[in-house]
Amino acid sequence: MRVLLSRLPRRPWTAVLTAAALLASGFTAMSASGAESGCRVGYTVNKWSGGYTAQIKVTNLGPALNGWRLTWTYTGDQRVTSAWNATVTQTGGSVVAVDAGWNGALATGGTAEFGLQGTWRTADPAPGDFALNGVACGGDGTPPPTTPPPTTPPPTTPPPTTPPPTTPPPGPACDSAVICSDFEDQTGPAPSGAWRFTAPDCQGTGTAAVDTAVAHSGSRSLRVDGRAGYCNHAFVAATADLSSVGPVMYVRMWVRHTTALPAAHVTFASLPDASQGGRSLRVGGQNGALQWNRESDDATLPAQSPAGVALSRPLPTGSWQCLRFAIDTAAPGLDTWLGDERIPGLHADGVPTHDIDQQWLVRTTPPRPTALRLGWESYGTGDDTLWFDDVAVGSAPIGC
Repeated sequence: MRVLLSRLPRRPWTAVLTAAALLASGFTAMSASGAESGCRVGYTVNKWSGGYTAQIKVTNLGPALNGWRLTWTYTGDQRVTSAWNATVTQTGGSVVAVDAGWNGALATGGTAEFGLQGTWRTADPAPGDFALNGVACGGDGTPPPTTPPPTTPPPTTPPPTTPPPTTPPPGPACDSAVICSDFEDQTGPAPSGAWRFTAPDCQGTGTAAVDTAVAHSGSRSLRVDGRAGYCNHAFVAATADLSSVGPVMYVRMWVRHTTALPAAHVTFASLPDASQGGRSLRVGGQNGALQWNRESDDATLPAQSPAGVALSRPLPTGSWQCLRFAIDTAAPGLDTWLGDERIPGLHADGVPTHDIDQQWLVRTTPPRPTALRLGWESYGTGDDTLWFDDVAVGSAPIGC
């Protein structure tokens, strides 16, 4: 069997994705330098029952390359379903990753990074036979340094091939935005001033507080200890009225969390929507990946098919992540970025695309968000602890 995967794969699906509890998140680092000075490879895995993502970092230890080809063999029953920043093909257990063009030049000591998502059933051991342009990377098993010194490092998250519409590269400033908060004005342990604790619908044991131990910038952030169970809502709501922000509403937040997104549906950001009678646009996850959910009809973006989920991304744990989105309030349109990468499965442009937004665009009335709430709401299993910092909402693009 031969599977060809482009950077933005689209293919029909023939099976409903089975929701399964998230089992584990593992890390494996493979590194070696062969006698012919080939390469060193870092292979980092986040896995759950039946699926995984892998972030792969290759360092060239030989002469400078103008185009690279990394090969390895899966000894388990892993199957790659999508990839980004490289073109990946798989035949049986043999996998080939070829540069995406813009990242093809590798100086001696230079690095390239790409990622992939896949499935597995019974076994998913990390590969150990990496080779760069046919030269084996060796096998001494020494983990690579945390930050190897590249000669000319590519950006960690390169810009998307197709730039998002209406969104030129913005600067990080948000002084003119309706919300521009680093929470340094919070003086006590409970959210106050421009932020208030709220539990829409029902309240359980989830809590929210101002944290002075963990912050993205400054010395304060919002911390939410979210608990599983439908009636366990815990949010911190901004008091600012967003009903006049637009015609495109741009939202940026830095978020850090501790537990990988589960198979069950969860929400960590909620925007009450006047076009839904006050019901919310919800940002969260399902089947281990980021998703949008519309409360009025439970539509999701992307569609929860294997191909649709593969076009989204997990929300990495244990580190601060810049999450941005743009909501068109005048016409159907929605975009989402993780860092500087526009997530292909979280893009709705008014033209239904199978496995992505055909369900989302059934509703043609543009959204009109009026407020922003940050927190945790679980519709099945899943506790999580989250921090939010450097939050901004405005009518102009806001960068990370």
